[in-house]
Amino acid sequence: MRLEHLSELRKKLSRAPGINGRDETSGYVVLALLVPVDDEYHFVFEKRHASIRQGGEICFPGGEFDPQKDKDIKRAAIRETVEEMGIPGQKIKILGQIDTLISPMRAIVDVFLGTADVKMDEFRINREEVEEVFAIPVSFFEKNEPETYCVRVTLHSTCLDEGGKEVVLFPAREMNLPEKYHGQWYGGGHRIYVYRVKHGVIWGLTARIVRDIVRRLKP
Repeated sequence: MRLEHLSELRKKLSRAPGINGRDETSGYVVLALLVPVDDEYHFVFEKRHASIRQGGEICFPGGEFDPQKDKDIKRAAIRETVEEMGIPGQKIKILGQIDTLISPMRAIVDVFLGTADVKMDEFRINREEVEEVFAIPVSFFEKNEPETYCVRVTLHSTCLDEGGKEVVLFPAREMNLPEKYHGQWYGGGHRIYVYRVKHGVIWGLTARIVRDIVRRLKP
C-alpha cells in the first residue's frame, strides 16, 4: 500500500463497526416481547413444538432474516412474531435494538425489544412451531438472579469420520505450528444463565437476553 492510499482506506472505515465473520455464520433475529398484564409488563415466551429443531425449549419469537420477505432485520423480527404467535403486526411496537449476541455455536443473533397491545387470550399460535405461549412478570426476573454455569469450549484441528478415519480440519502440523494445536485445544469458557420457572427452564441465549434487559432496568 502506497502512502497516498491511506486517506482512501480511512474513508472506508465504518463509523459503526460491524462483526467480522458475520457472513460466515448463521444469522437470526429475535424479538423480546412485553405485554401489559394487570398493570405490569410481562415477558411473553413460547415453548417450541417438539417436532422442530430445539423442540420443547423456551424462547422468544424469532428466526432467520429472509431477503425475499423482509426489508430489514427489524421487519424480520415482527414477521416472525406474527407468524409464530398469531398477533397483528400493527399492534407490535419496537422500542429499540439491544446488544447483538454471538453464540459458541457460531450463530449471530440480533435482538429487538418490543411491546404488544394485546391480551394473552388474543394469541393464535402456529401449532406447527409453537406448543404454548405464556407470560412471566418482568419483576420476577428483577427479584431472582439466574443460576450461572460455565462450560468449556474446545477446538479440534482433526476429527474422525464415520469410518474412523482421521480428517484434518486445520493443517496445524503441516504448517509447523506449536504442538498444542495439532489435536484439540482449550478455546475458553462460555457462561450459561438459567432461570427455573413453572413452565420449565429458560436458559442459553433467551436467558442471556432476559438478564441483559433486566440489568438495564437497574438504576
